[in-house]
Amino acid sequence: MSGNEFYLKPNVVIEPLFDRWYAWSHLISPATAAMNVVGRHLNIMDSFIMEPSVHAEAVLNPKMKGGPFMDIPVDRVDEVSALYEKTMKEQEKALKFSKAVKELDRLLESEGKGMGMESLYEKVPPILKGYVELFYDRNNNADFRFFEALLYKSRFYNKSSQSIALWVTENDHRPFCLSTPRLNEPGVLHLEIPFDHAGIDELARMKRSPKSMEYIKTLLAISPEDEALFNTFFTTTPPPVYKKYTGDKIRMRYFGHACILVETKDVSILVDPLISYYGYDSDIEHFSDADLPDVIDYVLITHNHQDHILFETLLPLRHKIKHLIVPRTNSGQLENPDLRLMFQNIGFDQVEAIEEMETITFSNTTITGLPFTGEHSDLNILSKACYLVQISGFKLLFLADSRISEPALYQHIHDSIGDVDVMFLGMECDGAPLTWLYGPLMTKKITREQDSSRRLAGSDCVKGMSLVEIFNPKEVYVYAMGMEPWLEFISSIKYTDASNPIIQSDKLVKNCQEKGMIAERLFGEKELLYERKYAVAE
Repeated sequence: MSGNEFYLKPNVVIEPLFDRWYAWSHLISPATAAMNVVGRHLNIMDSFIMEPSVHAEAVLNPKMKGGPFMDIPVDRVDEVSALYEKTMKEQEKALKFSKAVKELDRLLESEGKGMGMESLYEKVPPILKGYVELFYDRNNNADFRFFEALLYKSRFYNKSSQSIALWVTENDHRPFCLSTPRLNEPGVLHLEIPFDHAGIDELARMKRSPKSMEYIKTLLAISPEDEALFNTFFTTTPPPVYKKYTGDKIRMRYFGHACILVETKDVSILVDPLISYYGYDSDIEHFSDADLPDVIDYVLITHNHQDHILFETLLPLRHKIKHLIVPRTNSGQLENPDLRLMFQNIGFDQVEAIEEMETITFSNTTITGLPFTGEHSDLNILSKACYLVQISGFKLLFLADSRISEPALYQHIHDSIGDVDVMFLGMECDGAPLTWLYGPLMTKKITREQDSSRRLAGSDCVKGMSLVEIFNPKEVYVYAMGMEPWLEFISSIKYTDASNPIIQSDKLVKNCQEKGMIAERLFGEKELLYERKYAVAE
């Protein structure tokens, strides 16, 4: 395959990994990464090594989908044991860091009694000295915050744990990403490169712009023994030609889950990118990266969950993105990793953080960050934002997985932004318990009853209709339901007609239609065109 130029095949997966586990946002920040290595990865591997048959039975039970069970054949237990030992050795600093966080929590609980804290600094575990600030909240509860930017510059930020797996996908089925690591498999090429490696951008560009094999092999340092497999990821067949939208209207395209592309002939805005692949047979019509523009002006991130920040999509799009907008978070608290710091440290140099009620203005368009309540198990999570996108007077409101806890908040927001034209709302209203996602960050055990009552839940019909009545949209779309098959390995969701989120969203859609609104639960793909409310300024 030498001497000519080649394209990357459209269904090649550029899969980001951390210690051979699927990389998500809590595996980047040094503090949350350490807690997840200990509280998730090692625990699951240890459980599998001890009783692999229990895991094998659990993954066959639909009710256990999304649980801490490895979807790996029992006869591969030796490989899991090897990964466990490798992790224990290479993540020694993370193990000590996690232990020190637990020690610090115990120290503050036993000795942080409202008196001056300066003497407590002497008792901070040595490994954390200089990386934490101790404080009281207004009710004299002792706590600490990290100087997170310093952690990224310390020995605790371990870029060598990052790698990329390249492989060709022929379907949407994969093991659940939070519970199953990636072992060696035929047809999968592992590249030991960090996420900020320039070769990822060049490889992604080759989906549309061909390059020589010599160039990309040299850039990625492909070894002679891996060349044969690497060559299978490329083709001489050009991809479909992208047709830029040139109309005078506003075009909305739904790509699945919470991913929406809003385009005019002048600007493109992509919300919560999660893009499926093409190049293989699928029963569901869907847009893919072939339907994305060559330049994406703004990417909006609503919140820090693995189904809304997907590095598998974002890393290959990095070279296209002009502005990446994230919620502003600089608290330094363990549960609130700074998204701007995170993206900057994995190679995104175009990150902008937005405050609540802050507006970005450009080209007859504004993007406003809005408060986001619910779906975070009543933790003080700050890394979240809803968005109002207004183009030539036409308003699109992206509420992500919001759950209205206090209607007065949204009344205040409405007082500021007025009625909207189109509203997007997530209605995964059951939600996983607190510990499903945040368990590794907790150093004190909570009761089963507490865990069950604090859910990662979006709106049900009653909560959703409250939002509809406040913002009075002309169109309402339920999205972010995790229903598409290419979402299952991330969300672990598989609904039936009897599932409560389906029943609740059906009710909301019907209620909205009875009120004369256009309403639908989105699935697969959808394209809509909207008229501007006023002419484009010259």
